[in-house]
Amino acid sequence: MTDHLIGALSTVSEPLNFVVLVLATFVGLIMGILPGLSATMAIALLAGLTFGMPTDTALISLLAIYVGSISGGAQTAILLNIPGTPASAATAVDGFPLAQQGRAGYAIVLAITASAVGTIISVIFLLTLTPLLTQAALNFGAWEFFLLAGFGIAICGTLTAKDNALKGWIAGFLGLFVAQIGLDPIGAEPRYAFGNVNLMGGIQLIPIMIGLFGFPEIVKAFRRSDHVALRMAKARVGAALRTVFRRTPTVVRSSAIGTGVGIIPGVGEDVGGWLSYAATKGASTDRESFGKGNELGVISAESGNNSAIGGAMIPILSLAVPGSAPAAVLLAAFFMHGYRPGPLLSRESPDFMYEVAVYLAASAVAMWFLALLVMKVSVRVLGLRKEILMPVIYVLCVIGSYLINYSLFDVGMMLVFGLVGLFLYEFGFPAAPFLLGVILGPMADSNLRRALILSEGSWLPMFQRPISLMFLVLIAVVLLAQLGAFGRIKKLVTSGKDR
Repeated sequence: MTDHLIGALSTVSEPLNFVVLVLATFVGLIMGILPGLSATMAIALLAGLTFGMPTDTALISLLAIYVGSISGGAQTAILLNIPGTPASAATAVDGFPLAQQGRAGYAIVLAITASAVGTIISVIFLLTLTPLLTQAALNFGAWEFFLLAGFGIAICGTLTAKDNALKGWIAGFLGLFVAQIGLDPIGAEPRYAFGNVNLMGGIQLIPIMIGLFGFPEIVKAFRRSDHVALRMAKARVGAALRTVFRRTPTVVRSSAIGTGVGIIPGVGEDVGGWLSYAATKGASTDRESFGKGNELGVISAESGNNSAIGGAMIPILSLAVPGSAPAAVLLAAFFMHGYRPGPLLSRESPDFMYEVAVYLAASAVAMWFLALLVMKVSVRVLGLRKEILMPVIYVLCVIGSYLINYSLFDVGMMLVFGLVGLFLYEFGFPAAPFLLGVILGPMADSNLRRALILSEGSWLPMFQRPISLMFLVLIAVVLLAQLGAFGRIKKLVTSGKDR
């Protein structure tokens, strides 16, 4: 193992490979910052350009742009409350309030440090726990995936809904409904398409995300109370670093959750960020401060979504099964360059896993330094009056939505969900659970139907599988906790003792 790690380190330190690492990470950061340009798109665009490259150089560039694009979305999430990528949506919950308090630079340093550390921790998991975690993923069947999605909706009550879990659940279920639009995954029958060919293909996630988070901010910018530029403060890099390392237990827990989520095929970095955020909020004694600029919210979301990168590599290397959409494109690129991920990889290319681990860690370090440089420019958008800034942001939102399929229909959907986001904001419903419902909807739908087909319509197997039972207990505990049941029981016990 030592020889393989040293060999990978020497490869990445070669002048050409080092330059490629820096350039690819920088391009990934920029694509992550711009709303609509996702990690999947970044890897897909680069994969074709790497066709003639040496395999090591190509591998370095693909992994670097992956890390950069997932990390870059945090900057627009913090500065503008518009996540650059779906993976950074959870970061906006506490990151944007920190920016409103004049601590945008500080919040960005928190985010990129947590991102880098989370990626490196996931690399450690990749090297040490691959066989164990892969076996756990193999035990997930259709019922487990369905209940995992159900658990995601259950935590919606605590994500951002203030003192009203019901609003979070309603928003989550609305997102689930939107995810059902299009052809059903089993019989390919159109649902809620009303004869519209565009709707038959479903609604893309990026226009929904941009509309939900971007449009309300643009509208709010032109209200009288918002006719001021946000305050800027010094980044305080040292203070942010100390904060992250003081919160090491939170970073490790979030990274473990993100890695576990990443290893489950089809879930992705965005769910890793949300589940890590929910776990941190649930474990906190100061839950009321979440959503108002709590540093732990930013740290947990970013370490969770970036650690899912390393987690997504585990099923790729062991089973040739991608853990997320960007990982699926990466898997295709691996095959294109002559690698054959799967059970025989350790025999055919014993050094490949160590190369992936070292390149991911090197990309995380490069991302941290480059993000600090980019931040010096990006944070200055707060010094602009919103009346000047927001028309530019609106144009970027339109372009980001259009670039998904080069379709004006997606631009229209962005506007529609912009109005939905504005409606949610006006009536106190959080937008984040809505987006999480859209993300989890396809997984819940396809796996529930597949499970019922296999069981001939019986729900009994869901209660007979150990992992399913674990998820059912977790969902019940989360629902009861959000309804205040445990608090009421504690009061009854306390009052009984007093008597």
